[in-house]
Amino acid sequence: MVVVTAKQLDEIVHMLAGRRRVLLLGCNTCAAVALAGGDREVETMIQALQLAISRRGMTVEFVGGVLQRQCEPEYVEAMDAEDIDAILSLGCGAGVAMLAAQTGIPVYPALDTLFIGAAQGLGSWRAECSACGSCVLGETAGICPVTRCAKGILNGPCGGVNDGECELGDRPCAWVEIHERLESQGRGASFAHENPPKDDSAGEMYQWDLSAKGGSR
Repeated sequence: MVVVTAKQLDEIVHMLAGRRRVLLLGCNTCAAVALAGGDREVETMIQALQLAISRRGMTVEFVGGVLQRQCEPEYVEAMDAEDIDAILSLGCGAGVAMLAAQTGIPVYPALDTLFIGAAQGLGSWRAECSACGSCVLGETAGICPVTRCAKGILNGPCGGVNDGECELGDRPCAWVEIHERLESQGRGASFAHENPPKDDSAGEMYQWDLSAKGGSR
């Protein structure tokens, strides 16, 4: 899932300077699961912003709402944004972009989008994907070296590994984990060759149409 976290209140208040009536809009999918964009978070954010804004002598009226998904047009089109002069999004970057494109109203992010992660427990995730657009997980036993390796290298381990730990001292070496998992799957010979650099052009902006057979871009 896409993992997000709330911005500092001061940053949000600065963005809303001069606004009169703001729709604070949550997202009931990834942001809600990340405990950052559900109904409760919308209510809490409104209360915190009202207090922070009043202390600065500002006046902004907030209206709260939650969409099932901010990143899909059918949900955005059904939204009521009458007499709203700005939207404050409790969704990921994709949600902010969709709201801005569909509504024509100024849209501001209340969250920072961090990474695509896997749950480790309640309210806890580990970064597993950087959405680089050129996936090598099939070759690396499901462990992404771009995300999990501090250096993002495609041929490892590097010379800094020590007893299976990254030289930074804050994580296990991703490449040691990759090789150990490949060995456990009987694929230890997979990395007897050197991997070429990733194709950075895969990170260019694409519009994907998955309704076409096999997908297109």
